[in-house]
Amino acid sequence: MPEASSLFTRLEYRLAQQLFHTRWLPRSPRTQRLTMHLFQRCADAGHPAALSQYGHMLFHRGVSPQDKARGARYVLEAAHAGDAKAQYQAGQIREHGCAQYPRRDDHAVTWYARAGEAGHPLAAARLAHAYRNGELGLPEDTEKAAHWQALADRLAGFAGSLGSAGSLDSGSLDSGSLDRAEGETRH
Repeated sequence: MPEASSLFTRLEYRLAQQLFHTRWLPRSPRTQRLTMHLFQRCADAGHPAALSQYGHMLFHRGVSPQDKARGARYVLEAAHAGDAKAQYQAGQIREHGCAQYPRRDDHAVTWYARAGEAGHPLAAARLAHAYRNGELGLPEDTEKAAHWQALADRLAGFAGSLGSAGSLDSGSLDSGSLDRAEGETRH
C-alpha cells in the first residue's frame, strides 16, 4: 500500500472534502462520481480519514452487498489506524453484525471503549447505556455506567449534568440524543 501521508493523497482528500461539503457547487452526477472517485483513491492509498468517511458512506449507502462489505472493511481499517469515528462505527458494525462481520458483543465493547477513550461521545454514551442495562454481554454496573456517562457528558460539553444523587438529569446525554445531535446513523 502506498504511503498514506503522501502530499498528493492529502491534496486529493482535501479536494474530495471540499467537493463533498460545498453547497454552491451543483450536485450533478458527474460531480458526485468525481467526489466518490477521489475518496476511493485516498482510501485505497490508506488515508485514515478517507478510509473512515468513504467506508461509512459505502457501508450505509452502498447498493450492493459487496459495497457494504468493502465499506465495513475500510471502516475497520481506519479504526485500527486510530480514527475515533471509525472506532465508533466499528463498534456499531460488530454490535449489529453484517454479512462479512458477524455480531460479536465483545468486539463491539472493545471498539466502543477505544472510541470513547479517544474522545467520541457516542461511544462513551453507548457503553454507559450498556452497563446501565446489562447489554452487550456486560453485567449491570452502576459505577462503570456513571464513569462512561460522565465521560460522554464531558466530551459532548454537558459538564455538570449529573444530579446530586448521581441520577441523570434531563440535560444529560444518552445515546439517542447524541445520535440526533450529531446526525449519526443508528441501526
